[in-house]
Amino acid sequence: METGQRGATAREIRDLCRLYGVSDPAEQARITRLALEGKQQGWWQSYELDYFATYVGLESDATAIRQYQSTTMPGLLQTPDYVRAMADVLVPEVSPERVDELVEVKQRRQTRLADDPPLSLSVVLDEAVLHRVVGSPAVMAAQLEQLIEKTNIDNVTVQVIPFGAGAHPAMDSTFTILEFADPVAGVVYVEGLVGWLYIELPQDIARYEEVFDLLCGAALNPRESMELIASIAANYQRAATASIDA
Repeated sequence: METGQRGATAREIRDLCRLYGVSDPAEQARITRLALEGKQQGWWQSYELDYFATYVGLESDATAIRQYQSTTMPGLLQTPDYVRAMADVLVPEVSPERVDELVEVKQRRQTRLADDPPLSLSVVLDEAVLHRVVGSPAVMAAQLEQLIEKTNIDNVTVQVIPFGAGAHPAMDSTFTILEFADPVAGVVYVEGLVGWLYIELPQDIARYEEVFDLLCGAALNPRESMELIASIAANYQRAATASIDA
């Protein structure tokens, strides 16, 4: 049980509560319920997600997410075609079946935005994310149009840091701040090319929260951000139409 090879039984939970002096019946019942829920398999465990399974599990339990992206669209807002275009450049290469699986995982993750209660999502994008053509102009036009559509949901906010804002404190980074219902502490997730990092120390989380607030201040407000995104989406749509006509 201590090494995670198996979960605790209800009797073991009762014995441990007695051992550690947990005498409140309501608290004993809560701990027992958590132990039973911990035995349930998450939907993501049926996919081969390797290290990313841990993040998806955290995301499924989060009550709020604050995310900064400097290069790519956040996974919770990506269209299937955008996912496929990103999969085309993965190293090592992945099979068509694996790409279909990645698309399915992204779509299932995105259902959190419509849950009851819904996940609160606050995103700050560097303008570079909007200009980097992933797939084709048609793919980008559809992606930016969906981005605008998602912000019609009350629990989703997107802001863009324009090129004109100059330097900011997260130009060389991307990160995700996950928040959970009390008393569970938050965590910061930082992903790299060959690994990942979960930051849990309160002082480190506070630093990321401070930087995120600064990024929000440097970014356009949500309305101005949508106007910029709509303008870039229109340019992509014109380019896609011209390509078809040619």
